[in-house]
Amino acid sequence: MNRVIAFANQKGGVAKTTTTLNLGVALKEQGFRVLLIDLDPQGNLTMSQGWNPDDIERSMFDVLVHQLPITEIIRPSEVDVAVSSIDLAGAELALSSMIGRERALEKAVRPIKESYDYILIDTPPSLGLLTINALVASDGVIVPVQCEYLSLRGLAQLQNTLEMIRENLNPDVEIQGILPTMYDRRLLHSREAIDILRESFGSLVFNTRIRKTIRYAEAPVKGQSVLGYDPTGEAAELYRDLAKEVLNGAQAREHA
Repeated sequence: MNRVIAFANQKGGVAKTTTTLNLGVALKEQGFRVLLIDLDPQGNLTMSQGWNPDDIERSMFDVLVHQLPITEIIRPSEVDVAVSSIDLAGAELALSSMIGRERALEKAVRPIKESYDYILIDTPPSLGLLTINALVASDGVIVPVQCEYLSLRGLAQLQNTLEMIRENLNPDVEIQGILPTMYDRRLLHSREAIDILRESFGSLVFNTRIRKTIRYAEAPVKGQSVLGYDPTGEAAELYRDLAKEVLNGAQAREHA
């Protein structure tokens, strides 16, 4: 079971990076081989494992644009990470004139796919060429959605992009799950947002709701996932719950 999952939402600040890292670490706790790919020029995933993107000489930019083998830029930490640097901001422009530009990441990942059970891709907050590369390379997409009304509206745009990719580039990619994030059970607005998600997407909405807690901000400062930083806390348990849902979904697909 080798699965490539992109985390996508064109809205920023919805916990994409937090989810990519902590779900990856939770899957590794379960004994799976996990690779995280930082496809965001901001390099937040790279930073959250303790590396400074400004100091990184070779990164996903070189993999996508210069066809450097991805193994050259994978660094071991809590999980393996294919690192990002600020150079990645120029990747869209550099790729735009290349033939097969939407498949650069898919080609890069192909040689290492058998080495990992899960490859998780953190994408930038846009639906540009980097995110399209992630969706073309992926089997499924997990969409973190902030529990507020304006965040829900962006889902339609992502669905349109996915439809276009299915028609032209990757017929198999589909939304694997929608993850409510920044959930505050005290707020009626948060609860209403969950109701709207369920009405629109039904069983695609994960039961796990990632609640607001300062732990998610504290952990990256230490260069750790929240599971490494506060392993017995509620924040860590929520991502372990999400990992169980992802694994149950994978088993259901295998038996379908």
